[in-house]
Amino acid sequence: MYQLDQHQPVNLHQQHCPRLAITLGDPAGIGPEVILKALADPTVTQKCDVSVVGNQDLLLQTYHRLTQTENLAPLVNPDELKIVDVPCDWEKGEIVIGFGNAASGAASFAYMEDAIAQTLAGKFDAIVTAPIAKSAWKSAGYHYPGQTELLAEKAGVDRFGMLFVARSPYTGWTMRALLATTHIPLCQVAKTLTPELLTKKLDLLVECLEQDFGITHGRIAIAGLNPHSGEQGQLGTEEQDWLIAWLESERQKRPNFQLEGPIPPDTMWVKPGQAWYGHSQVQNPADAYLALYHDQGLIPVKLMAFDRAVNTSIGLPFVRTSPDHGTAFDIAGKGIADATSMKAAIELAAELVSQRLTIQKYEKPVEH
Repeated sequence: MYQLDQHQPVNLHQQHCPRLAITLGDPAGIGPEVILKALADPTVTQKCDVSVVGNQDLLLQTYHRLTQTENLAPLVNPDELKIVDVPCDWEKGEIVIGFGNAASGAASFAYMEDAIAQTLAGKFDAIVTAPIAKSAWKSAGYHYPGQTELLAEKAGVDRFGMLFVARSPYTGWTMRALLATTHIPLCQVAKTLTPELLTKKLDLLVECLEQDFGITHGRIAIAGLNPHSGEQGQLGTEEQDWLIAWLESERQKRPNFQLEGPIPPDTMWVKPGQAWYGHSQVQNPADAYLALYHDQGLIPVKLMAFDRAVNTSIGLPFVRTSPDHGTAFDIAGKGIADATSMKAAIELAAELVSQRLTIQKYEKPVEH
């Protein structure tokens, strides 16, 4: 198999231009605003072909409304964009800016369904999703924990994960954090975690590092579950009961990757913080971090990279990225939403598509 060096730059101009579908998200939130702001930056769109999947009238309304606000960041005129207009069953006036409801939930769900169908049909290489409101989906009759689960169901996969990626503006170091469990109550985490689940997540993470980032030999840090990783059974027994033994068996199976852990959760993020801010010399921060539950991974990620982290769904047959923030109904329509994370999501999607295409090019057998 062709192995792409992790430090080798990918020349996008020598390859197929990544075709990205950007869903509008919940039209009552900040999705339309951050899309118009992100696509106004020519450096974001110069390496990809972008289409917005949503509603043209809503985008135009957002554009004209925002142009009336003061000190506004540049916006792209929707008339200059490729827009896949998705018809929705809602009447004018049912969608109220700043208030998610059944109408906005039905609209955002329709945008997602259309983008997924067209991507699976080969029209797009990746989907970049603006934020949706799970409560609005529920009000519209769609009961999914989030967009990731809908993507996996439509793509027909049962192995998927939420990887958060961010590049430090201070040092250029790239942080990658995968969640072993996601949107479940904290009281269910210990019961949900099993050796089989962690093996599935670790498989996904290794495949992603190899396929999407060109890292074929690397280091993965894996958190313990309990304080101090259980302190030899004094603060919880999961580490002693199975986690340590599981990790040792995985080390034997994966000689190309150095697996560290189980690392006490309160200290696992010290090196990433130093690598992110550049406060001291950091010796070999890990290529990726595996957190065992939602807040264990996302509190440090959002503390360091709230305005630029990208949620990447791994395990899908196509690339999917999303800004790591919600609909922010409280500031929707005010013109103050930060588009940094949306820009990062678009740029990362283009990079990952190009990386996959590069590997596929070199994996093709030579015809004689």
